[in-house]
Amino acid sequence: MKRVHSLVLMGFSVALVAAACGKKAPEVAPAPQPNADSIAAAERARADSAAADSARRAQEEAERIARQREADSAAAAAAAAAEVRNMLAAMIHFDFDKAILRPDDQGALDQKVAILNANPDLHIRISGHCDERGSDEYNLALGNRRATAAKNYLVAHGVDASRIETASYGEERPVAMGHDEDSWAQNRRDEFEILSGGDVLRKP
Repeated sequence: MKRVHSLVLMGFSVALVAAACGKKAPEVAPAPQPNADSIAAAERARADSAAADSARRAQEEAERIARQREADSAAAAAAAAAEVRNMLAAMIHFDFDKAILRPDDQGALDQKVAILNANPDLHIRISGHCDERGSDEYNLALGNRRATAAKNYLVAHGVDASRIETASYGEERPVAMGHDEDSWAQNRRDEFEILSGGDVLRKP
């Protein structure tokens, strides 16, 4: 009886093994392989993207350079205008009780002639000043002669007289408050003020 039972078990095992061996393994689909056209298209897309990125960076750099040049140009124009304004505002000075232009001041007036000629819309005022010595009336007259002397020089060198006003403040507006020759020498002067046309100043 045991032998029959063993034979039955053996036969059942053989049947199971045979059944297992008879089953097919599941089929796996092959991975799709890119074709030559799709590879070329991907390469073109990458190249186009790189070219577009390079062009964008080049455009940004060109715009940055243009902005920098514009800023530099504006700064240079502002610096030139400030230089012109300073040359125009430079004072000239006179000897005691005199309204005669000194040779060293004629160079400053020549600069003003060039500025006025380069800026035809520019109008200025020349104001004459004196030191504290002398009466108010005398110093007002002396200041007027000093302003007129500078105007006459500018006009004689080609500046239209209608572009220049004159005024005298006598001793009323000292720039130095001392009571010695050094202060008096600073106060004997002509000042130059822009009245109009000075928004954009061109350098001669």
